[in-house]
This record gives sequence, C-alpha cells and structure tokens, in this order.
Amino acid sequence: MSTFEELGVAPDLRRAIEEMGFENPMPVQQRVIPHLLTKDNDVIALAQTGTGKTAAFGLPLLQRVDTSRRDTQALILAPTRELCLQISSDLADFSKYIKNLKVLPVYGGSSIMSQIRTLRQGVQIIVATPGRLIDLIERKEVELENVRTVVLDEADEMLNMGFLDSIDAILAHTPDERKMLMFSATMPKEIGQIAKKYMHSPEEFVIGIRNSGAENVRHIYYMVKAQDKYLTLKRVADNTPSIYGIIFCRTRKETQEVADHLIQDGYNADALHGDLSQQQRDIVMKKFRDRVLSLLVATDVAARGLDVDNVTHVINYGLPDDTAVYTHRSGRTGRAGKTGVSVAIIHSREKGKLREIEKKIGKTFEHLDVPTPDHIIEKQLYNMADRLERVEVNEVEIAKYLPGVQRKLEWLSGEDLLKRVLSLEFNRLLNYYKDAPYIENISDSKPKKGEKPRREIPTEKEKDRRSAPRGMARIYVNVGKKDGFFAGNLIDLLNHSIEGHRVDVGRIDLMPGYSLFDVKKSDAARVVQGLKGVEFFGKRIHCEQAGEDKDYARLSARKDRHAASSSGNFDRFMKKSRRK
Repeated sequence: MSTFEELGVAPDLRRAIEEMGFENPMPVQQRVIPHLLTKDNDVIALAQTGTGKTAAFGLPLLQRVDTSRRDTQALILAPTRELCLQISSDLADFSKYIKNLKVLPVYGGSSIMSQIRTLRQGVQIIVATPGRLIDLIERKEVELENVRTVVLDEADEMLNMGFLDSIDAILAHTPDERKMLMFSATMPKEIGQIAKKYMHSPEEFVIGIRNSGAENVRHIYYMVKAQDKYLTLKRVADNTPSIYGIIFCRTRKETQEVADHLIQDGYNADALHGDLSQQQRDIVMKKFRDRVLSLLVATDVAARGLDVDNVTHVINYGLPDDTAVYTHRSGRTGRAGKTGVSVAIIHSREKGKLREIEKKIGKTFEHLDVPTPDHIIEKQLYNMADRLERVEVNEVEIAKYLPGVQRKLEWLSGEDLLKRVLSLEFNRLLNYYKDAPYIENISDSKPKKGEKPRREIPTEKEKDRRSAPRGMARIYVNVGKKDGFFAGNLIDLLNHSIEGHRVDVGRIDLMPGYSLFDVKKSDAARVVQGLKGVEFFGKRIHCEQAGEDKDYARLSARKDRHAASSSGNFDRFMKKSRRK
C-alpha cells in the first residue's frame, strides 16, 4: 500500500493530515494525487461521496499554489452552501502549516460585503457556489484571469440543480489554458458534454463501478401497504437503538409531515427542505452534526452536498424516479471505509423501480419483514444491558452518594432494582408496542398458478389498526391527510367542539380520505355528538363510532361523492334561478 510520502505529498501537508488521522491514502487519492502533481492534462474522476475526493484534489491544489502571489490561482465550484463550507474547512485544515495561504468560501445566504472585503485583501483559492460567484463577477470583485486550476465537485449534482448555464458563464471568465478537474459520483451524458466542450484530452479515473453505489453499503427493503409506511419507518428506527440516519422524502410537504410526526412520537428528529430559511437550515444541520438529532428528514435538493460522517442509515421513504438520485442518497452512508445501510420502504407498485435501480447499481436488495414488536423490545433491552455493562463509573465521585441511595433502595431485591432501571427507559416503548397495529408484509414472490397469495397471520399483540384496546372506542371521521387533516387538527377540533371535561385521545390513524382515533368508551357518545355538523375548512365532518365490519375507505368515498353531488345540485338550482 502506498503512503502519502510516496505519492509526492509535501512535508507540511503530510504533517497536517497525519494530525487529522490520515494514515494511508484511499483508492481515489492513490490514483489522482500523483497524476495531478506530475501531469498537466485534465481529469474526470468518478467516485462515491465519502471516498476521500476532497483530499484527492485538495492536496495537489494546495501544493501547487504560489503563496508569494495574492491573486486567485484556483477555483472550486460546489453545488451547495454546505459542501462549499465543508471543502473550504478541509482545505484550511490541510494547509495548517503553509504560511500566507488564503482560502475563501463564497456562497449565498451570507454577507456579500464581508466576502468582498476578504477578496480585496487577496485570496489564492476560492470555493464557491455558482450563483454567488456570478454575482461577484458581475460586480467586478472577482478576477479569474490568473486561475490555473478549476475543480467541479459533485458535478452531476450541479447539473441536476440546473447550474449548467451558470458553469458556462463562469468558465468563460477563466483562461483557455487552465487545468480542469471534474469529480462526480455518476456519469450522466451532460458530464460528457461538459468534458467535450471545456476539457483538453481528459484522463478518466473510475473508482469502483461506473454509476454504482458504495461497496460497503448494504441495501435492504420492506414492502408494505402505502398506509403502513410511517409505522414501518418507526419500527426500523426502533429496531436500531443507535441509529444516526437521514430519511429522504420526495416533497417538501411530505418531509415536514414525517418530521412533525416523528417529533410528536418522541424521536430526536427535524426537517431539512427548501421552505426553510438559510438560518433555519444552518441550525438544523448544526444539531444533526452535533448528534442532538438522530434522524434528519430531508428532500434530495436540501441534502445535496451534505457531508456528515458516520451516518449509519439512509432511509428512502419511497424510491426516487432517477437512479442517480438513489446513488447519491445511499452514498451518504458507508463512507471512508465504514459500513452503512440503505433502507427502502416501498409499496408493491414501486417494485419495478427497485429492480431498475438494482440493475443500474449492480447490487441486489435484501427483502426483509418489518420487525415485530417483540423483536424490537428485546433488541432495545439488550442494547440497554450492553450500555450498563460498558458505562464508566467514577468511583471517587459516586462513592459519597452511594450510602444514602443504598439506604433508600435496600428493600429492593436485585431483580426488582433491574426491572425498575429497565422500566425507566422502556415504559414508553412497552406501552406503545403493547397494542401496536399489525403491519402486513407484502410477499416479494409470486404465488404459483392456482395458489392464493400467502397472508401473514397477525399475532395477538399485532391487532388490526381498526380495533381499539380494552376500555377504548374507535371513532371515525370523514377527513384525512388529503384534506390537510393531521393529529394537531384533530386535537384542536376536540378542544373547541366537545363540552365538559377534556377528552383523552389514544392511537390516531390518519388515512388519505378518513381518520380513526381512540377515546375512552365513556367519552365516545359525547365526541360523536360534539363533532356532528362541525366543518373543517369548508368540509362538513361526519363522525361515528367505528365498527370492525365496516370498510371506511368506501364509506368515506361514498360520503364525498354524496357531498359533491349535493353541491352540484345546489349550483344547478342557483343557475336555473338566475336564468328565471
């Protein structure tokens, strides 16, 4: 195995990266660094996120800068503010022992005047997002005529975000004889077009398989009914006690809804999407990097260029349409030689899309059954036991408190004490899974001719979602998620519409066209009467106590058709009256 010294990396840079814990170069570094230090032709490098790309181009870039000059000699373009800051931070760490070298991150959402002041003092390397850099070029605050090297990092993501015209405009201000490096996780045809237009005899380095996922990522999927996706998500999270993951959703609305539900259900989660201000996004990202959050719910656009180490899981809350997007998602885990898991929670109509992704990335997804409540509780308890075994005890500090605590607890046996310690941690989990809804696993195999598909039989603990626990009653209302109706709306309606003492609500199941929720049997009649005739954003609510033999999806659809028909008859009557 090569060393950084054998690759030709200068002593000052080696000293800095050794202090950062770099011992041996990674594959992309072994191949790219010597080429960039000794040859002048352009480079296209295809490698997954987290494989050491920043050091692969950053170390040669820093080594070739002439620190006696204050003009801009290198330009790095990145698709997002987060990646821009990450690259500039890494370059600053690498160049710790190089005097008079200045690296400046240039991005939107931060003071442009502060960036202009720094540029006027002289900057040798600019790391920029395209939009802000064009703004500075138009203000004549950035001069690129002496740039010798241009790097496009995460080039495929820049193209996905529509930066092609911006890249054209920026490169037009750089010299023709400059050296150009392009780093990408996938190789869409547009990358080839850029290479043909702007690069001179580029040498291509492919680390791994073209358009493939990271080698040390395990790909698994759960196939469930669409309405069970959120319950499955929670079970996946509960089944991994030390999870530190990113959940990808397709839309901003879905991202916020999933995050809100997770927070409401007691998880350390938050949302990251384009409707948040830059300040809000920075706060969320800081909490996630500091591990205050264990789950980040994000859209693909908001997570572009996201560079966070040690992510254990990427969860696809539905599959993306583009295989390259899946590659980027799964590339957020299994980085820098570590292992990771990419989970897809899908329904049967997404199976074809899954097979297409398998074909493109050259990997097979494992089909798993959704973890059962018993399995989850057992796994959490064993994890708690492991933590108790490994906890460090400060004998000196704790000794002064032990006698008093021992006197208070001496009446408890060892078994009783253990039960209480575990219950402190697990009462919420035990209570939740005691009456957990049953999740049907959809079989991945086709039934033989003449054979009916096998249906998994629910255990006693995994009751159907429409049955209520003992002493509780299920209530049906004809509004659901497609009406913008969520748990908070239900609680608000009950607080404002039900007279007398407050109604305690148990489990809530939100469907697209209707909702079911549990209340005490003694409150059921009062709830049904209180919600009678109430409107939710113009839709009259129908409410009744749920019976297990009713198909509420059909009932809700029938009531919606009846309401639409009544509305249509009224409109026709009014038009007829006006004609008279």
